Amino acid sequence: MSLPDAPRINPSILSADFVNMQADLARIATADFVHVDVMDNHFVPNLTFGPQMVERVQATSPIPLDVHLMITDPDRWAPEYAQIGAASVTFHLEAASDPVTLARKLRDIGARAGIAIKPGTAGESLYEILDEFDQVLVMTVEPGFGGQGFMSETMPKLSALVAEARRRGSATWFQVDGGISDATIVQAAEAGADTFVAGSAVYGAQDVEAAIAGLRERARAASLES
Repeated sequence: MSLPDAPRINPSILSADFVNMQADLARIATADFVHVDVMDNHFVPNLTFGPQMVERVQATSPIPLDVHLMITDPDRWAPEYAQIGAASVTFHLEAASDPVTLARKLRDIGARAGIAIKPGTAGESLYEILDEFDQVLVMTVEPGFGGQGFMSETMPKLSALVAEARRRGSATWFQVDGGISDATIVQAAEAGADTFVAGSAVYGAQDVEAAIAGLRERARAASLES
């Protein structure tokens, strides 16, 4: 798979019309990845998709899948999403018992391995294992529900993680998820994010393609100025 250049815009189908999923996937064909939030009503207080639904999304999506697992026991379940064909599988540090072994397993299957941390989790907990991951997701809301406000207090943590990765010579991508809009994408890009999950900012727009292009351009301009 040819990897898209930064900045990357990954619309979240949590904001899509579940009844018309195939049509809503087609609407975001100009994005970089489709972000699929898998929630189990245990790790987070919400329930969304399971492997069968993700497999159908994989079969119909015009762009690769970026799967975000908000579930307990990802050590057991995450490889299944890689085997389905997801391009990227991200699991939570707070839920994994052996994140490095799991990341290596995902890579062996052929997926990019991502690690996510909640707003309250210290970024320093990832410093020593950054090289094991293709992507770090810094949550900018509490995981579990769409439509929450962007937590700007997570930006210093993101900046420190990016600086540490660059100090180590790591090419890890840095993703943000939660409350991304025309305004907040600028803050996140200035802090070093290069991959952006956007739900209502894309699916709530009258012109979805223009919304994706606008977010991408704002992130690009902000990263060049930072």
